[in-house]
Amino acid sequence: MTSTIIQLSEEQKTALDLLKSGDNIFLTGGAGSGKSFVIREFMKDLNSELMPILASTGAAAVLLGGRTFHSFFGIGIMEGGAEATIQRATKDVKLMKRLARVEGVVIDEISMIPGEALAAAEFLAQSARQSTLPWGGMRIIAVGDFGQLPPVTMAGKKRDWCFQHEVWKRTNFMTYQLCYNQRVQESDFLEVLDQVRNGKVDEKAKVFLNARVRTHDEAHSGTRLFPRREQSDSYNQKKLQEIAAEEHVIYSIYLGEEKFVNHLKKSAPVPEVLKLKKGCLVLFLKNDAQKRWVNGTRGRVVEVESDHIIVKKDAGREVKVEKMQFSLLDADGNAKASVIQFPLTLAYATTIHKSQGATLDELWCDLSALWEPGQAYVALSRLRDSSGLHIVRWSEKSIITDPAVKLFYSQIKPF
Repeated sequence: MTSTIIQLSEEQKTALDLLKSGDNIFLTGGAGSGKSFVIREFMKDLNSELMPILASTGAAAVLLGGRTFHSFFGIGIMEGGAEATIQRATKDVKLMKRLARVEGVVIDEISMIPGEALAAAEFLAQSARQSTLPWGGMRIIAVGDFGQLPPVTMAGKKRDWCFQHEVWKRTNFMTYQLCYNQRVQESDFLEVLDQVRNGKVDEKAKVFLNARVRTHDEAHSGTRLFPRREQSDSYNQKKLQEIAAEEHVIYSIYLGEEKFVNHLKKSAPVPEVLKLKKGCLVLFLKNDAQKRWVNGTRGRVVEVESDHIIVKKDAGREVKVEKMQFSLLDADGNAKASVIQFPLTLAYATTIHKSQGATLDELWCDLSALWEPGQAYVALSRLRDSSGLHIVRWSEKSIITDPAVKLFYSQIKPF
């Protein structure tokens, strides 16, 4: 037994055993429950060509070193609707061979995959494998939390949760829910997070949140979470300009065909131009293989050289950071474009969406005008404990859970 297996909790070990069972599995659980950790453990011994991991968005795919669900199943943006998409895809000989060859797929962040897309993918898998079995006999492992970010929905249209679709029932998932929060140990905070995830806060939770409302302190170093990208970009640049030091401009190096490079520029976590100064706050964007930092670790720039940056982590240790390669893979798993850059971004602010998956020690957030289910929960659940929580404003109207999600989770039976 390896040391990483020993680190698994009892419920994570149960989840890992289930994943090895050969059944179709839906692995769920709230933020910080260790879903990604279990999946990484499961994927260690697998051939990624026969059991690829698919991301719900391009940005997540670049970070995972994986492919997107939409590209792998040949459905793209489903232009012209499901029927036209399926007609186009079934004529793609390469796609049909790929779908016939794999043993199964792992779909990460399943909550962001619309039901229509999942159904189209299943139809194509059945066609490719010439079988009427669910997914043509392909094994499906879905991972995610419907209590977090939802699928993109066109204005005025009903939210297309994939668990409401017939394809979800046909897949006949064995559902396992991780219940223990590995990130947060503070019982009062856990209770509040649970209520926010369920979309309704009681008086005790309101008192808890009100006690953490602060007048915004510009001098405080905590990361700001904004709902919109332009707000976080603007705040980061404003804070950088306040530092009286030389600005280092580091251009990302792109490799590959122009059309794929253009696509990578939109989905890569690193900016086209990284601007840093000695003393500025930075956030790590990717887990380090040597475990010196994780996605969300924060630190301060000590030194900038052409081939490395020295960052003093908030916890105190200085680390040498070198450039990394982030790649955009095509549906067959071949790198079509790559970007070489330091895995860092300014840490004064980020979006709620980009923060999903990260762990922060301190944050400032304005929860007064959110509009999507799960946004408030994703923001608050980034923290290890509530001592780092600074709320500028909050409103009960921003704490939103789709009733369909509440019903779905209420029907999950304990394993």
